[in-house]
Amino acid sequence: MDLNTKSGRDSFSSKFGVIAAAAGSAVGLGNIWKFPYITGVYGGAAFLFVYLGFIILIGLPIMLSEFMIGRKSKRNPFGAFKNLAPGSSWKFVGLLGVLAAAMILAFYGVVAGWSIDYVIRALTNSFAAKSPGELESSFTEFIQSPITPVIYQLLFMLMTMGIVIVGIKKGIEKYSKILMPLLVVIIIVLDIRSLTLKGAYEGLSFLFYPDFSKLTADGILSALGHAFFSLSLGMGTLITYGSYIGAKNNLTKIALQVTVADTLIAILAGVAIFPAVFAFGIEPSSGPGLVFITLPNVFQQMPGGFFFAPLFFILLTVAALTSSISILEVVVAYFTEELNLKRKSATVLATVLISIVGVVCSLSMGILKDYTLFNFNFFDLLDWISANMLLPLGGLFISLFVGWYLGREKVVEELSQGSSIVEWLVRIFIFLVKFIAPGAIAIVFLNGLGFFSFG
Repeated sequence: MDLNTKSGRDSFSSKFGVIAAAAGSAVGLGNIWKFPYITGVYGGAAFLFVYLGFIILIGLPIMLSEFMIGRKSKRNPFGAFKNLAPGSSWKFVGLLGVLAAAMILAFYGVVAGWSIDYVIRALTNSFAAKSPGELESSFTEFIQSPITPVIYQLLFMLMTMGIVIVGIKKGIEKYSKILMPLLVVIIIVLDIRSLTLKGAYEGLSFLFYPDFSKLTADGILSALGHAFFSLSLGMGTLITYGSYIGAKNNLTKIALQVTVADTLIAILAGVAIFPAVFAFGIEPSSGPGLVFITLPNVFQQMPGGFFFAPLFFILLTVAALTSSISILEVVVAYFTEELNLKRKSATVLATVLISIVGVVCSLSMGILKDYTLFNFNFFDLLDWISANMLLPLGGLFISLFVGWYLGREKVVEELSQGSSIVEWLVRIFIFLVKFIAPGAIAIVFLNGLGFFSFG
């Protein structure tokens, strides 16, 4: 009998539920506004080739490591390390993950709130007859407002709480099974429309033409960093989800399927965005500027844009929601298992605490923008700390823990559940988590802190 069932602990009920939830965790805003752009800028298919290599060498081993730690311990990130390495300091690695999750969700909820506002703007045709300059001014004015962005941020956090509070089977798994297929359907509809636009070929060429002259040292470092960050590694989400995976599921197959889904959706997002951007002769960009300024400009010029604009911002909101429920679950699992709170109390408490920090993040764009630390406002400070310190450190220690501490016997035991595993794969996995992944993550970490650069 599975340990979760034996202990009365909630768990995923199906393999599709596991894959939908884990892929939902990995698929987020970065897949839509960052990955397609950096792919095009750094040589299209040339960048993709390098990125996929890093995914195999680093992303997959770390994802497997997180799943393994979670399923072996059947605990939240803090409890997992405490259970597997009793009496040691490894438990603080888990605490690092819980802290990273709380910090990331605080500012992530703010951006997700922007996407909800833009769904409403799209439905009310607010982009019509606005110049690019007016669209930019409108976005800047909106994010600096002390009220409206906060309202939408809190609405998004309530949506996230509403799913997580119900539990794993009836909440996260159930809604992941709905949201992920919905996300795929929306993105395919947008792809079809984008590809039928006159001039779409230039956007496809931007994305996929293999130009190795653009694959600079900076591009290789971007591929390395994105291979790590894209899969939600280092913040405890996959340890937490791993703890809900039953023994009958093979972790290697799940990790492969999640990785493929994450990469395909990122590529499909590029197919939806860049043919349309190039079809109307608009300069592509990355980040919030792409989705909240450039794309509204595209939609207002596009035949049928009134229909496709809300569809795109619904896609953005769904992608944010599938990630946010996994991030909130990390904190909720910690509260329920380490502080012995009931799930409802833990979910409400986690949501309230994170939302308060999120409100400060939102206000730091406007009325609190003059309050800075190291030249960062509060939003950017949390973003920088989590991306450049907490996540790389979390991934580094997870890799070292599995490679050097956990032991070969436990690794084989976890990898062979649900299906047999060949010896040479075990040897490759252990070599990657012992040597290759830690070295690569150390490069990401040192580069993020400004101590190391290929350039």
